[in-house]
Amino acid sequence: MFVYRITLSVYSDKLKASGRAARWNPNKTEVIYTASNRSLACLENVVHRGQLGLSQIFSIMAINVDDKIKKEKISLNELPEDWKEFNRMPFTQALGERWISENRSAIMQVPSSIVEEEVNYLINPKHPDFNFVKLIKIDPFVFDKRIKL
Repeated sequence: MFVYRITLSVYSDKLKASGRAARWNPNKTEVIYTASNRSLACLENVVHRGQLGLSQIFSIMAINVDDKIKKEKISLNELPEDWKEFNRMPFTQALGERWISENRSAIMQVPSSIVEEEVNYLINPKHPDFNFVKLIKIDPFVFDKRIKL
């Protein structure tokens, strides 16, 4: 399975988690966020950056996740209806933190908060199966100037 990550080019040479808080992890819990396709990776960046931020130098990372790796999944029907709301982030962060701390798998499929029918994949860089997650290709990525005019 291929997953995709768009990041500032300066950080695109290896798979590394920042440990900064996001929807599925609290601060100091390392998770690598990826998307199931390039366009969703683009949208995930667009919602978190302004026009000035989108004009920086980015790369898109194509990452191969070996099909033999155990994957877990959080489905929409397991989440409260308002899970996407900012004030519900402690709930989703707790789910991700528990997954990481229990070291249950290297991959967790989660619904996108932008397009619920799409999915993102969280990667646990401390799981032994992380060795079977490979950065295959890095290409330049430029956000279309029409985005966030």
